[in-house]
Amino acid sequence: MLHIVDDEEVIRDSLSWLAYSRSIPAAGYGSADAFLRALEADDPFDPAGDCLLLDVRMPDMSGTLLFDTLSERGFTRRVPVIFLTGHGDVPMAVDSLKRGAFDFFEKPFNDNKLMDRVQEALQASREAGDRAQVDRRLATLSAREREVLDLILEGRMNKVIADILGISMRTVEVHRSHVLEKMGVRTAVDLARLLR
Repeated sequence: MLHIVDDEEVIRDSLSWLAYSRSIPAAGYGSADAFLRALEADDPFDPAGDCLLLDVRMPDMSGTLLFDTLSERGFTRRVPVIFLTGHGDVPMAVDSLKRGAFDFFEKPFNDNKLMDRVQEALQASREAGDRAQVDRRLATLSAREREVLDLILEGRMNKVIADILGISMRTVEVHRSHVLEKMGVRTAVDLARLLR
């Protein structure tokens, strides 16, 4: 989903149409406050990936202040932000990128280049979401299951794992089964692919 925060309705409509032309669902917000209200009412972020197009200069709360607010809440780790501005300068762009923005475009912008970057940002968001899901699964493992997982990833057989950990082979088999189940995979090969 592409989230467009810009105080100019014509820009929001134009960007929504551009997104639609690339089969990207879009939602527009006329202010930073409207976006924050939507965020507080219901997390609008899509596990399939999101990108936020954010106008730098808006009345009341600027795009940079909204970016800082979202960064403090941890949203910018999973939702790439592309700044848009009609009043940009090189130091502003550099500062935005240093603070974690995905990109920075000056108005007027090239429609195709902007939408190409939006698609790259959506892919980055999907990957960040996938990584977060793997991290949540890893967090469900017990300390012993984590030890077994590490040894599985080293390619160790159950008997060797049992010897290293000083436990029975049957216990290793039980832990191995729990690891695969909790990680949502069927084989050690799938596990290695998931964690690479």
